[in-house]
Formats: sequence, C-alpha cells, structure tokens
Amino acid sequence: MKNKPAYSKDRMHIAVFFLGPLETTCCLVHDDRECIVIDPGGESSQVIMYLKERGLNLTHILCTHLHFDHTMGVQELVEAFGVPVHASEADRYLLQSELGRGGVWGMPLVKSFEFQGIEHGEHSFLDARCDVLPTPGHTPGGLSFYFPGLEAVFAGDTLFYRSIGRSDFPGGNQTVLERSIRERLFSLPENTRVYSGHGPATSIGDERRNNPYVGDFKRF
Repeated sequence: MKNKPAYSKDRMHIAVFFLGPLETTCCLVHDDRECIVIDPGGESSQVIMYLKERGLNLTHILCTHLHFDHTMGVQELVEAFGVPVHASEADRYLLQSELGRGGVWGMPLVKSFEFQGIEHGEHSFLDARCDVLPTPGHTPGGLSFYFPGLEAVFAGDTLFYRSIGRSDFPGGNQTVLERSIRERLFSLPENTRVYSGHGPATSIGDERRNNPYVGDFKRF
C-alpha cells in the first residue's frame, strides 16, 4: 500500500504509513509543532524522515495492543526521540510471548522496550482531547484512541473495513470483541473515521450498517 498524508482538519493532520511485513497501519497525528505516533509496526525510517522534514517534536507513542506487528518500531523511535510509550497493562504479559516479542511464523524479533500503562477515559495529546476506549477481544488489553475534534478513532485490530479482528489467538475472545465494537465503537458518531490496524480506513456509520459480522447487514 502507498503511504500518504490521509486527512487534515483545522490545525490537526493524520499521516498514514504501512509498516512491517504485515503492512500494519501506523498513524501520525500532529499539528504544526508536535506529533504522536500510534502503532509503529515496522522499521521506522519513513516515520523519522517525515518528522524531521517537518520539524515535528514527537511527544508520545501509543499502542492499541502489544502484538509484535504493532510494536516493531517502538524502540527505534524511543532511541531517536526519547519519548514515553503508552499501552494497556492488561497486555503486558504478551511481551513474554512470541505474539508480543516476535519470532512467531518466522517473523523478526521486536527490540524490547518499556511502556507505561494508560488509564481508560479522557486524556489530552497535542492539546486535543483523546478518549482512551477499552476495546478488548483481539487481546485482553486492546485499546482504541478516539479524537472527537478530528472525528477519528484509531481502532487497532478490533474493527476493520467490512470485517473484525481475530479472536483465536491466546487471550482473544469473540464474544468480548463483538461487544467492544457494538458498545464502544458503534456508540461513536457515525461520521467518525476508523483507522484500522491493517487495510483501508472506514467509518463508524458504514460499518454499523454494512459490516457482515457485527453490523445491521448481519440481520439479513
């Protein structure tokens, strides 16, 4: 997939990069001065170049969950910019497994990193409100990051365009995953743009109507 600046609203911008062997969606949310990175899932040279070309100060790294394909580039960015990493404490155990540290299916190992647990609820990044939503099911500690001012949610591997995340990995739960989508994500405004962990972006309204697993389409 082609990496591209994806969206702008007022002073805020979203840039999307598809990183690593599984083309994980890595999103940069930034204004004209500062930036956060969500799910750096591969070698981060493109991200670093983007930041340096625009003179952006990286302030935080956020992880929707701690599977290897969403964290491969975390430590590289930490070493380059010295910023804190935030993820769910409920996923910490994954860093002791192949799904977290890499090596599964012959994939590269993840360079170890430290992170701080982040509480559910309202936070502020880039002077903008960010609601940290608990969306477990793909992993026990799955998170989605909703920015009301951007009309965007970063949902990791919970919700995809016309699909949902896997729940057959250790710690996954199909019933919990579907509940997370219906109760947490589908409660957001329907024009909210959904940036998924893999594949194209979609919207809450579109998936609420047409997703064959959890949307109205399932009734037919």
